[in-house]
Amino acid sequence: MNLKTVYEILLKNFGKQNWWPAETEFEVIVGAILTQQASWKNVEKAIKNLKENNFLEPQTIYSIKISQLEKLIKPSGFYRIKAKRLKNFVNFLYKKYDGDLNKLFSLEKDFLRKELLSVNGIGKETADSIILYAANKPTFVVDAYTKRIFNRLGLIKENDYEKIKNIFEYSLPEDVELYKEYHALIVELGKNICKLKPKCKECCLSKWCNYANGVNNSDKRES
Repeated sequence: MNLKTVYEILLKNFGKQNWWPAETEFEVIVGAILTQQASWKNVEKAIKNLKENNFLEPQTIYSIKISQLEKLIKPSGFYRIKAKRLKNFVNFLYKKYDGDLNKLFSLEKDFLRKELLSVNGIGKETADSIILYAANKPTFVVDAYTKRIFNRLGLIKENDYEKIKNIFEYSLPEDVELYKEYHALIVELGKNICKLKPKCKECCLSKWCNYANGVNNSDKRES
């Protein structure tokens, strides 16, 4: 069992996920920020509010009062913090790249990541989500589901974001669409089956899973 085989089994079981659901690059960015500590269902409600009020563009987020932004994104939870993070991003975009996502995304991948991580409120998972799904550059996104699933499978013993990311990128072809699909499949499995209290009998990977088969496993969950 290796990472490529896991991908093939998940793809066969769940089918293509066609993630990330967004109409524009900026919508991906907004979703990546709002989904921090939130279910996607609630993020969708917040994005719908922004769309219906014509505030899903960099220039409108840049000019909107933060109190109004907070109200619109309230369904996503932690809305005061997230409103600040959205403002931080668009302020950065206007200050350094004239509000132009094309200029930002023209950067070389590693430098783009460094720039995104310089924005207060954008961490590694959010930055990599933006790079992969909005900028369409090959960087693997690691989330809590990734750590949980692959620790239980016994394929990853690390709990460090960068180390796990490097393992995936070293083991897989450098392919944007593969990275997108793999991350989406991991989310699908982690959200519905490989939960904190997993449904091992329903899992397509249970045959190879240390956790499901009672093998000693530290099960390094998200903290």
